[in-house]
Amino acid sequence: MRIRFSLSGASILMIVVFAACRQQAAIDITSLRCEQLTDPQGIGCAAPRFSWDICSNERGIRQTSFHLLVASSLEQLNADEGDLWDSQVIKSNASTNVPYDGKKLESRSACFWKVKVTTNRGGSQWSQPASWSMGLLHPADWHAQWIGLDKSFRDDVVEQGNTRLAARYLRTEFDALQKPVKATLYMSGLGLYKLFMNGKTIGDQELAPTPTDYAKVVKYNTFDVTDELVQGKNVLAVALGNGRYFSMRQTGDRSVRHFGFPKMILQLELIDADGSRQTVVSDDSWKVTADGPIRANNEFDGEEYDATMEMPGWDVAGFDDSKWLPAEPVQAPGGILEAQLNRNIKVMETIRPVNITQPKPGMYILDMGQNMVGWVTMKVKGKAGDKVKLRFAETLQNDGTLFVANLLAALVTDLYTLKGAETELFEPSFTYHGFRFVEITGYPGTPSVNDFEGKVLYDEMEVTGQFETSNNTINQIYRNAYWGIRGNYRGMPTDCPQRDERMGWLGDRAVGSHGESFIFGNNNLYAKWLDDIAQAQREDGSIPDVAPNYWSVYSDNMTWPGAFIIIANMLYEQYGNSEPIAKHYDSMKRWMTYMRTKYMKDNIMTKDRYGDWCMPPESPELIISKDPARHTDAAVLGTTFYYRMLFLLERFAGLLNKPDDAGAFAAEALLVKNAFNEKFFHKETAQYSNNTVTANLLSLCFGMVPAGYEEKVFQHVVDKTEKEFDGHVSTGLVGIQWLMRGLTEHGRADLAYRLATNRDYPSWGYMVENGATTIWELWNGDTADPAMNSHNHVMLLGDLIVWFYEYLAGIRNAPGNGYDKNQTAGNDVLSRPSLRGTKQSSALTITELQNNVMGSSGFEKIVMRPHPLEGLDYVKASYRSVRGLIKSHWQKHDGGFHWEITVPGNAAATVYVPAADRRQITESGQKASSARNVKFIKMEGDYAVFEIGSGNYSFHVGN
Repeated sequence: MRIRFSLSGASILMIVVFAACRQQAAIDITSLRCEQLTDPQGIGCAAPRFSWDICSNERGIRQTSFHLLVASSLEQLNADEGDLWDSQVIKSNASTNVPYDGKKLESRSACFWKVKVTTNRGGSQWSQPASWSMGLLHPADWHAQWIGLDKSFRDDVVEQGNTRLAARYLRTEFDALQKPVKATLYMSGLGLYKLFMNGKTIGDQELAPTPTDYAKVVKYNTFDVTDELVQGKNVLAVALGNGRYFSMRQTGDRSVRHFGFPKMILQLELIDADGSRQTVVSDDSWKVTADGPIRANNEFDGEEYDATMEMPGWDVAGFDDSKWLPAEPVQAPGGILEAQLNRNIKVMETIRPVNITQPKPGMYILDMGQNMVGWVTMKVKGKAGDKVKLRFAETLQNDGTLFVANLLAALVTDLYTLKGAETELFEPSFTYHGFRFVEITGYPGTPSVNDFEGKVLYDEMEVTGQFETSNNTINQIYRNAYWGIRGNYRGMPTDCPQRDERMGWLGDRAVGSHGESFIFGNNNLYAKWLDDIAQAQREDGSIPDVAPNYWSVYSDNMTWPGAFIIIANMLYEQYGNSEPIAKHYDSMKRWMTYMRTKYMKDNIMTKDRYGDWCMPPESPELIISKDPARHTDAAVLGTTFYYRMLFLLERFAGLLNKPDDAGAFAAEALLVKNAFNEKFFHKETAQYSNNTVTANLLSLCFGMVPAGYEEKVFQHVVDKTEKEFDGHVSTGLVGIQWLMRGLTEHGRADLAYRLATNRDYPSWGYMVENGATTIWELWNGDTADPAMNSHNHVMLLGDLIVWFYEYLAGIRNAPGNGYDKNQTAGNDVLSRPSLRGTKQSSALTITELQNNVMGSSGFEKIVMRPHPLEGLDYVKASYRSVRGLIKSHWQKHDGGFHWEITVPGNAAATVYVPAADRRQITESGQKASSARNVKFIKMEGDYAVFEIGSGNYSFHVGN
C-alpha cells in the first residue's frame, strides 16, 4: 500500500510504501500517487498533515471515521501503541490533510504512523506503516559553519557583463570508530551542489537546492547516508556551482541579482550501535580548490569541463590535498535556513537523437526530434587536449545551421577538453539548456546519433493526467503543452528555458497553473512559489512581476501579481491545500490595500502596464499590435482583475472564519462593479470599452455584466471571434485564460472546439502545422521578429488544458455557489457569488459562507459533464487526484454514446449524461435510474443528471 502525509504551512509531501490494492478485501487503504521528491527525512515542519486513499471493489464507499497512530518506533507502532499520537476513533470523513495533534515533535525525531478507517460499507485493517523523521527545526541545532572562499581564482571573471566562475571543490576526511547504525546528512550548497561520499554520488538530485531569494530563505536537503559510511576513514566531498547565487549577468539592462561567491553548510550526524554520537561539520578544517575540471559554469552560458584537470580520487580517502587552500568560514547568505519541501530537479527521462547532419565541414547538427530542456551526454575518443564544443538551439536556419538570435546574450555552449582516455563520457553538472538541435564542432572523427543521449530535467513530480482524443491536432497540442510545461519547472515555474531570462513571471502561470495541475502533481512546486512571491513583497505591499525577484520588476500591475491569489485558490480547489491561503492571506490583503491606495480613482483601478500581452497583431511581422482597436484598455484589465481578486479574497475570508472581512470585500466589490459599468459599459450597444473580446469576456466571466445583458455581451465575443477574426483567437495572455471556458459555458463549445483545432494562423494548431513540439511565445512566432520568440513558452495556453480536462473529458472539482450561473450574472466558471451585500454576507454563519462560496476541495465532490462535440468521436482521460484515480472515457458509436467512469473512494460525483431522455440510458446493462448506487436527479438541457458514489460505472445511451 501507499500512504501519504502533507505538511501544514507548506505543501503536500508524500511518503510511499508499496502494495497492491487487495481486491478480495472490501476496504483497503492505499495511495496510488506520489508527489514527494525529497527524502522523507529532515522534515522542517512541526505539524504534519496526513492523507490516505480508500480503495474498494464496492461502490459508494464513504469514510465515516478514522483512527490514526503515530509512534516513535516501529516496534511500538506494530504493537498498536501511539506514544506520539493516538487519535482514538474520530468520526469524520476527512481523509486528506488531517492535522497532527499529538506530542510536540522535536528535531531529529523518528516518527512511524498508520491509519485504519470505517466506512458505510465496513472497515479496513491497519494500513502498512509509513515513516518520516524531523529535520533541524531550530538554529541552535546547527553546529556547522558556512564555508567557502570569497575570492576569484585564475580564469574567473567577476566584473562587467557575462561572469565566469570555476566550480569550487571542497573535501574533508574523518574517522568513524564504528560502522554507524544511522547516519543523517543535512546540507545546502549555493548556488548548486553535487555531494559525494567515499567515491559515490549521494542522491539523484540535479541542480540542487531549489532556487530562492537567498537573502530571505535558504533551503537545505537531508540524506540518509548510513549505507555509504564505513568503519575507519571516510571522505565527504562537495562540488559547488554558481546557479542563481553567483550572478550570470551583473551589469546592463539584463543584470541579474547577485548574492556572492559559492558557499556551503554541511552537518553529518552518526549514531553508533552503543548509542554514542559523532558529528562532522563544515568548518575551517575542510580544504578547497577551484583548480578542478569544471572551469566555468552558469545557466545562461553553459559549462566548460577540462578533463585534463580532473583530480582522480579527490572524493576518496588518501587523496593528497596538500596544495589545496584551507576553507574559510564565510558570511551566511542571510536567509533563514529551512528544510526544502518541494522536490529537487532530476533526470526524468532519457531520449535518443533522431538524426545528425553536416551542414559545413567539421560542423555537425544533432536533432533530438523534440524541443527539450536538460543536456546531452556525449561519448568521445580522441587525444588529450582535443576540444569539443556543443552549442544548443531550438531551431535551424535555412542552411541547416543553428538559429541563435532568439537566445539573446545567452552563450548556451558546453566545452569539453579531452584527457585522452580510451572512451570518455561527458555530461555537465551545473547548467541546462532549452534545445532541439545541438551544434557539434571539434569532435575527433565522425559523430553518430549513438554517441549522444538527451537527458530531460525538471522538478521530480508525478505525471497525474493522461488525455487523448480522436482529433490528432488536439493530441499534438496536448503533447506540446506537456513538454513545454515540464521544461519550465525549474524549482520555480519559468517563462522560458533557453535565452538569458528564465524567470518566474507571475502572469505566465496564473490560470495556467490550474491546467498544469491535471498533468503534473505540482502542488509542492506552486506552494513553494507562493512563498517566493510573498518573500519578494515590499514593505509597502507591492508585489513583483517576477519571483524570486532575481530581476527587480515592480510595475504594479493587477494582472501579473494577481497570480498570487489565483494560484492559492487553485491549490485549495485542486489539492485541498488551504495552507497557502492561511499563510499568505495578510500579504494578499496588504497588496490589495497598496493597489487601492495608490492607483484606485473613483473605484476604478487605473493601473496595468502590459495590457493583453502578445495578442495576435494585425500584421504577421509585428510583435505588438499598433491598432488601438485591438488593445484592451489598461483600466478595464486593472478593474476587472481587482474585482476578481476581491471575489477570491471574500472566499478566503469565509474559509478562514473572517466574516467581517468577507462582508467588507463584498461591499467594496459592489462599488467597483457599479463604477466599472458606469464608466465602461455602453448599454445602447451592450459592449465594454472598445469592444475587444478580452474586455467583454472578462466582464462576463467575472460576473460584472448587468442583469439582462449577458447574452448581448456574449454575442459580441462571438461576433468578434467569428466575423472579425474568422473564427480565430484574438486575445493575448490575459484574455486567453478565460476564453475556452467562457465560450463553452455560454453555449458555444463548438466555437471553442474550432479555436482548439484550427491549423492556420493564429492558433495552437498553427504552431503544430509549422513543426512545433512545444508552445511558442508568440502566435506568429514564425513570422514576427525571430529574435523575440521563444519556442518553449506556456503563457499562451491560457485555460486550454483546463478546458481539455474539465469540459471535453468532464473531470472537474465541484464548485461552490460562487460558480453558479443560475444565481449570478456570470457563468459558472468565474462568476461572483450571490453574497453581494454586507448585510447578507454578515448574516451568514461561517459554515454557510464556506459551503456557499468555497464549494468542494480536492475532488471530494466531482462534476462530470463532457461535451461530445461534432467531429470529436472519443475522449479518453484520467486524473490522479488527491483522493485517487478519476477516469472519463467516452466515445460515440452506432448513433449512441458510451461512457466509462471511475470515481475514487470517499468521493462522489454529479454526472451529466448526454441524452434527450433518461429512458435511453443504461448503466452496466440495466436502466440507469434503477442501477446500483446511481440516483437520477433531473433533466437539464441535453443532459440527464445523476448522482453516483465511488466505483466504476458504464453508462450507455441509445441502442
